[in-house]
Amino acid sequence: MNLELKDKVAIVGGGSKGIGYGIARILAQEGAAVAICARREPDLSAAAERLRAETGARVLPIPADARRSDDCRRIVETVKAEFGGVDILVNNDGAPPLGEALSFDDQAWAKAVEQNLMYVVRMVREAVPSMRERGGGSILNITAISAIQPIPGFSLSVATWSGVIGYAKTLSLEVAGWGINVNTICPGYIDTTRLRKVFAAGEEPADVVQARLREEIPMKRIGTVDDIGNLVALLVSPKGSYVTGAAIQVDGGLLRAVR
Repeated sequence: MNLELKDKVAIVGGGSKGIGYGIARILAQEGAAVAICARREPDLSAAAERLRAETGARVLPIPADARRSDDCRRIVETVKAEFGGVDILVNNDGAPPLGEALSFDDQAWAKAVEQNLMYVVRMVREAVPSMRERGGGSILNITAISAIQPIPGFSLSVATWSGVIGYAKTLSLEVAGWGINVNTICPGYIDTTRLRKVFAAGEEPADVVQARLREEIPMKRIGTVDDIGNLVALLVSPKGSYVTGAAIQVDGGLLRAVR
């Protein structure tokens, strides 16, 4: 299927590795010009080189800290100057530390809000005017299955990503008339460096933890970054433009709730 993404301009957060890199690669393969953002410049530049080599697409690395308002503004301004505007915004930026809910002080909570919720709010605020000028666009937020099926130890991310889902649903109602759709993806267990750290964080060997979690998943496998990237590409394309305000789990059937 031709997703009609050729010459669209996309911003992908956390694009130096993991889910962000996988999303950027698929969008680039579909013909989009892609700006990738991350905090560590060496990793980001290396990722941009790999993407160019793999896809032949225009790839713009922008070192930035998504927790900083000025950096969010600079990302969008840089993309507008380089590529002419913004059509697609993928908000993705890792996750706060793990730990028991009662163990975190005000500073930890404030950092989590800045990283997960305010990052999305600021990037949207900067990007939407360009999308509106260009006749429409797409906003896609990456959270986690824990935002709709909480897991002990994930309180910082659960609380703030739940806020992202509520914000995105409200935003979708307000920008729909401008031809902009807004959706949120809630990945389950996806094979990334972060997941491997989670496997190794406890007292059990990582391979034992991984095997047990795999058995909990009805499809009996850990997801891949392509499982996320393929759905993102559809939702941000003209083919997915009638889907908006949705929070979609991509988890191999892990979520048991009927919603």
